[in-house]
Amino acid sequence: MTDAAPWPTQLRLHKDRKTLTIAFDNGETFDLSAEYLRVKSPSAEVQGHSPDERKTVAGKKDVAILEVNPIGNYAVRLVFDDMHSTGIYSWDYFLALGRNRQAYWQDASRRPRSDRPSGVVGYCTITGVPIRTRL
Repeated sequence: MTDAAPWPTQLRLHKDRKTLTIAFDNGETFDLSAEYLRVKSPSAEVQGHSPDERKTVAGKKDVAILEVNPIGNYAVRLVFDDMHSTGIYSWDYFLALGRNRQAYWQDASRRPRSDRPSGVVGYCTITGVPIRTRL
């Protein structure tokens, strides 16, 4: 007997176009921000063709999702307002993004504090943007 991978039961783009909710038949539900989805795009433009080619995408805090286009019955293509549209997000990829969101977004707390500028408490592991105690 094989365990089937969770299958999506709902995919909903919020009215503000800043959050995509995906629910699976195993009860897991994830609210994924447009920024997170843009930064973690599975496109070759972002991920490269090898880990050495992976790019850090910064400056996407205010990005919005314009379109959610189905790709067969296994994925969707998201179109963002910065016109990025080459990532195909499979259901398995959405599941991984949801389950690993905290790890993907955690700051680089292992970086020595002496290397940090004043007021910086860490760095986003995806974008490399400094996280400050105050704005």
